[in-house]
Amino acid sequence: MPINTAVIGMGPIGNRHAAIYKKNPKINLVGLCEKDPSRNQKAASQFNLPCYASIEEMFSKEEIHLCSVTTGGYEYGSDHFEPTIFALTNGSHVLCEKPISNSIEKAFEMVQTAERYNKILAVNLNHRFTPAARIAKQWQLDNRIGTPLFINMSIWIHNPNESSPFFHIKALHPHSVDIMRHFFGDIEQVHCFAMKGPNRKIWSNAQFNIKFKEGAVGSLTGSYDIQRGHPMERCEFAGINGRVVIDDMYREATLYPAGDLVKSVYTNPIFGGMESFTDTFVNRINHLVDEIDRNVAPKDIDGSGLDGLKAQVALEAAVQSIMHEKVVRTDDILKI
Repeated sequence: MPINTAVIGMGPIGNRHAAIYKKNPKINLVGLCEKDPSRNQKAASQFNLPCYASIEEMFSKEEIHLCSVTTGGYEYGSDHFEPTIFALTNGSHVLCEKPISNSIEKAFEMVQTAERYNKILAVNLNHRFTPAARIAKQWQLDNRIGTPLFINMSIWIHNPNESSPFFHIKALHPHSVDIMRHFFGDIEQVHCFAMKGPNRKIWSNAQFNIKFKEGAVGSLTGSYDIQRGHPMERCEFAGINGRVVIDDMYREATLYPAGDLVKSVYTNPIFGGMESFTDTFVNRINHLVDEIDRNVAPKDIDGSGLDGLKAQVALEAAVQSIMHEKVVRTDDILKI
């Protein structure tokens, strides 16, 4: 039975979600929602679907099993709360864009609401869904890494937008913190330094020092000031059995076994491999669709709302660290 699906928020990301859903044979894309008249008309014409001006009208006229919440707002997350809560309480699973919310309290309520209604709340933490990240995770599950020791993460893009002082931290780093948590688990403590790039008003560069609850340590370097054209992401993590490097998100993953000069390398193929960053959305969305099709329990969803919430808690700890110039424990931000 096809999964009746809708997209709420028809900006560039919403259009991307809708196009991916249209190509998935398990999906029946039934409606779109956009309050801006010009975007509304353009989306309706492009996808040959009704595009409603309000979520209430759309849900009153369509049976919806899954919806993407691709609205934006302040710090790219303030407009996620209301449509997510409405959809969850009206019978729909939700895939929410990152960050889950720019408010910890609202993110927590979103997760609680999904649990209360036994609905899936997933977050588009798409960097963990690349083949390179999947293979690296399998190496870890096969004990080829061993007891975790350290992880170093870097991500940088050029984003000239000026928003809140902590826009760069809250909006970009759900991805990078999620990758770190994906491999090493929950974060216990955060210490963060930040600087403003030339002619910037926001903290556009940041260096995080992180301690994980299982004892491993890590670092995260991020920037909104580096021009596009360079590789944008690198992750290196190590345990007592080996070390892994993931270059440029999906380009290559390399395993360096401890005490063994023969390394294992996955390289993204020229033919049939990922072609661009857009493919991370394809992988993430289709993975969630497959999980829904297999009736995976909401608590077992990969890249869940809880994952998104825990990433934002760690980032709020970083914000507090910058403001108060101290190490901040995540448990002091929110008891999860």
